[in-house]
Amino acid sequence: MRKYDYSFLKNIALPANFLSLTNIIYAVKTEEEHKKNEFPDIFTNLEKNAIVQSVKGSNAIEGIVTSDKRIEEIVNQNSAPLNHDEEEIAGYRDALNLIHTNHNDISFNLESMLNLHRVMLARTNKNYGGQFKVDDNVIREVYPDGTSRIRFVPTPAKEVKESMEQLVLAYMDARDDYGINQLLLIPCVILDFLCIHPFRDGNGRMSRLLSLLLLHKEGFDVSKYISFEEQINKEKGKYYEALKQSSFDWHENKNDYIPFMYNFLSTLVRCYQELDKRFLTVKSGKVSKTKRIEEVVLSALIPVSKKEIKDLLPDVSVTTIEKVLSDMLKKGEIIKVGTTNNARYIKNQ
Repeated sequence: MRKYDYSFLKNIALPANFLSLTNIIYAVKTEEEHKKNEFPDIFTNLEKNAIVQSVKGSNAIEGIVTSDKRIEEIVNQNSAPLNHDEEEIAGYRDALNLIHTNHNDISFNLESMLNLHRVMLARTNKNYGGQFKVDDNVIREVYPDGTSRIRFVPTPAKEVKESMEQLVLAYMDARDDYGINQLLLIPCVILDFLCIHPFRDGNGRMSRLLSLLLLHKEGFDVSKYISFEEQINKEKGKYYEALKQSSFDWHENKNDYIPFMYNFLSTLVRCYQELDKRFLTVKSGKVSKTKRIEEVVLSALIPVSKKEIKDLLPDVSVTTIEKVLSDMLKKGEIIKVGTTNNARYIKNQ
């Protein structure tokens, strides 16, 4: 049976780009708290929109779709589900709301996972919600010509309960170990959950719900305002490739968590980048171009490039952007990060 032990994270040799990702996440997490205090109304509106996008994105990954209008009506509970897909969508909304509102009271244990699964499927006619699988299953890879092959064989049904118990215990040990970075731990736990594949149906959606739960518990609540699931769906190919790479040799305890960890952290960074963009757009068109450029850079949660500034302010020339950035650098208002060709700019703290 697979062994679950995350103590390796205390001494893991990580690629250099991991340090950049984690540093960005911890830095913008602090900035986000300041922004929430400064712009409470904006965050309230972001939260409403993020729930819609999360429900849409997570279900779309599994091929469960309906119109944007219908998703918004279902999420806002203005309309009852009209078909099976909409029942699945409403169920995910219910489970997601539980996590957003009660994450402090939801433990990462078998009881909570089974309850979330039950809630997620409660609106469908499926009678196995809240139960681990009773039959073995396989994960297939389907090709454009319609043929398929078995990509991965998950944990046998008879071993699922014990495997999930071991997973939870290993997580608890690592969670309480101050030598382990929780940002690295969470994707490892989620990868193992996906490889166990404990449910007959809904494993992918459950993995995303559990990702949000564990992130919330560690104070990374950006998913309340920017959909984590939508960001996964936008880069779905990269997500599945990382999952494939990290699940290789999983049963033999020889798998490499790095690809999945990197994809997970990159997705989280994109969430913060998207949140950042909401504060980069200056509302008043009467503000001067110089002032708008200054506002973009000084309001940024993470370093921004000249191209990103140009994308946000399409009516402003690159020459003007470069001049303003140069003046701000001379005044010490901002700092430059990276080389000339890949330079990014951020407020000088």
